[in-house]
Amino acid sequence: MSKDGEGAGEALLSGEQELRLLVETIPAYVWRAAPKGDIEFVNKRMLQYFGAPLGEIVGWGWAERVHPEDSAFKVRSWLENLETANPHDVVCRFRGADGRYRWFNVRGKPLRASDGTVLRWYGVLIDIDDRTRVEEALRESEYKLRQIFETVPSLLWSTDPAGEPTQLNQRLLDYSGMRFEDFKHGGWEAFLHPDDFPETARAFSHAIQTGTSYQAVNRLRRADGEFRWHHTRGEPLREGQGHIVQWYGLSVDIDAAKKAEDLLRRSEAHLAEAQRLSHSGATAVNKSKILYFSEEAYRIWGFSPTLGLPSLEMIAERLHPDDRDRVLAAIQLAFSDQRGYSHGYRILLPDGTVKHIESIGEPVFSASGELVEVVATQIDVTERKRAEQALLESQAKFRDYAESASDWFWEIGPDYKFMLLTENAFDSDWSDRIGTTSWDSALDLETEPEKWRQMQATLDSRQPFRDFVYCAARRDGSPIYVKASGKPVFDANGEFRGYRGTGSDVTGLMHAQAEHEKLRQLESDLAHVNRLSVMGELTASLAHEITQPIAAARNNARAAMHFLDRNPPDLGEIREALASIVDDADRAGEIIDRIRDHIKKAPPRKSRFDLNKAIDEVIGLTRSAITTNGVSVRTHLAEALVPIEGDRVQLQQVVLNLILNAVEAMSTAGAGRRELLIITEQTQTCGVLVSVRDSGPGIDPDHLDQVFQAFYTTKSGGVGMGLSISRSIIDAHGGRLWADMFASGGAVLRFSLPCARNSQILATRPA
Repeated sequence: MSKDGEGAGEALLSGEQELRLLVETIPAYVWRAAPKGDIEFVNKRMLQYFGAPLGEIVGWGWAERVHPEDSAFKVRSWLENLETANPHDVVCRFRGADGRYRWFNVRGKPLRASDGTVLRWYGVLIDIDDRTRVEEALRESEYKLRQIFETVPSLLWSTDPAGEPTQLNQRLLDYSGMRFEDFKHGGWEAFLHPDDFPETARAFSHAIQTGTSYQAVNRLRRADGEFRWHHTRGEPLREGQGHIVQWYGLSVDIDAAKKAEDLLRRSEAHLAEAQRLSHSGATAVNKSKILYFSEEAYRIWGFSPTLGLPSLEMIAERLHPDDRDRVLAAIQLAFSDQRGYSHGYRILLPDGTVKHIESIGEPVFSASGELVEVVATQIDVTERKRAEQALLESQAKFRDYAESASDWFWEIGPDYKFMLLTENAFDSDWSDRIGTTSWDSALDLETEPEKWRQMQATLDSRQPFRDFVYCAARRDGSPIYVKASGKPVFDANGEFRGYRGTGSDVTGLMHAQAEHEKLRQLESDLAHVNRLSVMGELTASLAHEITQPIAAARNNARAAMHFLDRNPPDLGEIREALASIVDDADRAGEIIDRIRDHIKKAPPRKSRFDLNKAIDEVIGLTRSAITTNGVSVRTHLAEALVPIEGDRVQLQQVVLNLILNAVEAMSTAGAGRRELLIITEQTQTCGVLVSVRDSGPGIDPDHLDQVFQAFYTTKSGGVGMGLSISRSIIDAHGGRLWADMFASGGAVLRFSLPCARNSQILATRPA
């Protein structure tokens, strides 16, 4: 080397000594690396943060302190910068002496010789942990705000200080059927009822100008064109200086309430008139005295309003002697059981007049749930009783005719208009329909056009028809469901003269079918809510179950990377590690699939399946809850168990309820063994019997059947629906669910199910 080169080297060393003094005194984390990336020096502040001597940091020792999730990215970025000699700038986490990780911005630049060769790398670590966490908290806060904005069950909106919309929740967009862009630059006008827009615009403009709260009641157009009443309120959001930065508003649908107010006013007037005309008395009473007696009640009971309220003793005295004990016992029972009553009785007035009374009473409770009073109506039905007796005598003469005339008869001409109707047709408004067609008064013509198109085709082709059901309007506009059958009529020359047939009122049947469908849907919804509730209770346990295969997959992935770094790579080990990762992912997927099956809302689906396998899946779902409560599980599952036919998810829900009830019962039993035994066995009738037995405190023998009643529970936080829903599910599958006790302690809940073949027989058996 030349003397000039030696002089430059000495100068460089001197400069580095000065630099070392500088970096040891400045309040920053400073490092220096060789051209190939080996760390040669870090200042004392960095060593203090790492809590390690320089020997553990130099070279590549620093990499051991990078967060595992950031390590690969950090090393890869460093190697790329070393190769390209570009400045190094990454963000990652380093573990400090206290074991905690903090976020750092790692920056480094190369020191180059005059020919461009990299002589050294110099850099700093900038602690950005506090800023990063603040940014994450801000993002989380913004996310939660957006979630709240979208989940509030009302129409939410926000505008800038000038009133231009800045955000509309999805519920508002769905309700209006409009896009966000449609609301800009005065687009609100299309959303508001034309009669409400001027006043609404004036009020909102005043709020914008004055900065005061805004509220209005107006009609908003729904996507289907219907206008519904809403109560709208807007509030300004101000910054520290008091300036408005945003307006937030809420529109609540009050359509039903507003219409109900008008209806209530009309109903009150009608009720007052109806009480006067129907001679119905009203009373209110508690256990000790009469609290209220209406004018009509005074007339019915024969008391004078000028003498004040009658006493309970006076009321009891006027009850007919043959009815007195029964009526007083019924009233006493209403107070003790805190429930309503309905009964008929007679009263005997001082002049010997006997009146027949029908009374209906309902309890009234305070806000705290205490019984305050019983409000009742008394209807004088004396005349009706006499009329009923006369009617019974009259009906006896015409019973045969009435029974044979339950249907009505009709005739229509070639133009399909009614020519003849018997007097019992269409619930007594038959005369109004002469000269009209059946579809003139139909209410389902637009909602079920295909049905009517087929009916028209049948008539035009002169074909007979049976049991055609349609909805017609009565004279008062109320619906009546009609079932009609008819056949074409031809004269002697073969000329079409119309149709002749029968009709019947099937309104009650249709309503019963609708109510049955509502009940079936309610039971399905209730079972779904129960599944969601149980899944909620198992959240922590299920999370643990899922994290196990995920953690295993992560370890196998690291192993694969390790084998990949070998020279040459160990392909056999890599293949085995990757296969393990696939198995772990499949295991996590199976757990998630089972959870999804239990929480999704789907109609009941019956299929054949292996009950033993279904029970094993439920035990897997509850494994962590069982382990946490120190419960040991044994299963005696019958081999070659016949398949059953039913809804797999619903029946798994039953097993899940029984297992969790047993685990919870044993968790409150204190010290002692906690054993859960699950047994399946074949019955003599080719069915299946499932038993879930625990070693808990058992069930009070007097309450063995009560535990299946809705809302019966012995848990402080329970609602008492699990076993009730479970029994409904088993009943719907043609089985039976019951509870037993053991002398040695504990309870056993059993349910039986028919096998697949027997299930089909039960399903096809007439009701």
